Order: sequence, then structure tokens, then C-alpha cells
Amino acid sequence: MLTVDGVAIRLTEVEAYEGEADPASHAWRGRTPRNAVMFGKAGRLYVYLSYGIHSCVNVVCDVEGTASAVLLRAGEVVAGEEAVRMRRGHVPYARLASGPGNLGSALALTAADSGLVLGGVRASLVAGPPGEIVTGPRVGISRAVDTSWRFWLAGEPSVSLKGRPARVSPG
Repeated sequence: MLTVDGVAIRLTEVEAYEGEADPASHAWRGRTPRNAVMFGKAGRLYVYLSYGIHSCVNVVCDVEGTASAVLLRAGEVVAGEEAVRMRRGHVPYARLASGPGNLGSALALTAADSGLVLGGVRASLVAGPPGEIVTGPRVGISRAVDTSWRFWLAGEPSVSLKGRPARVSPG
């Protein structure tokens, strides 16, 4: 569960990126001012603007100096729904944080929050029981599209894309 400024989201869908070894990663061509957080310490948020309007949130997850991140694609709002509804409007409950841009909006994160430390005053990330994990190809990218590094919880209504090729993970 990711909590930022009192809004808590139980993550239901994520997508992994392997830094400089992954042509779909922002770090594929090396370190830049935009992606520098990805090369930093694990446990920080890498937030970037997509299409000039959507804040996408990633968790940096490798050793310092090696870029790697997990894109947070979707989740279920479990605390702070009133604040999220002020940001997202009158959408169905399951859609409040469904899709990377909607999740960023639900948490009110912007590119200015890139580098935010998890476990600090504003944000935390706590593991919970995963449920049945399903895997499939990453989406919304044009390179390395067949890499099955998209993971979601089976049967969750907040998952952003349904009907894609999938495999149930052995655990």
C-alpha cells in the first residue's frame, strides 16, 4: 500500500523497467536530468510527466548507480477518498486510481515530487498480501513490448487494462 499525504492506495497493477538494459526504460540512453532519480537510492519516487499532462509514479528499486524502477499502474483507494474525489471528480470508485496518470492524479503527485523518499514524512510503502498475481506484456510502450513485466492482481476491478495476454504467476 502506497500512502502519500494521507491518501492510501492498495496497489493492484505495476510494470517493471530495467534501466539502461531496457529499451523501454527512460534510463535506456543513460542518465539525464529528467531520469537522474532512477540512478539514485532505492525507495524513492521517480515521477515524470507523460504527454505533458499525466504524472506517472515509479518506485526506484535497484542499488544506487543502477537505474531500475517499477511503474505504479493502478490501485484501489483505501483512505483519503474524499481528497481523491476532489482531484478526480465523479468517476466510478474502481477507476479513481486506475491507470498510471489517474494514480498520479489521485495522489496529487507531480514531477516536482520526483525524488520523494518513501518512509519519510510524506510517503510510505508497505507490503501486503498479494493475492493471485497475473503477468503479461507491458503496455503503452513501443520498444520491448513482449517483455512480460506487467503484474496485476487477478479479478481486481481497478486494474487498468483487461483482456490482455496473461499468465498466472506460480507465487
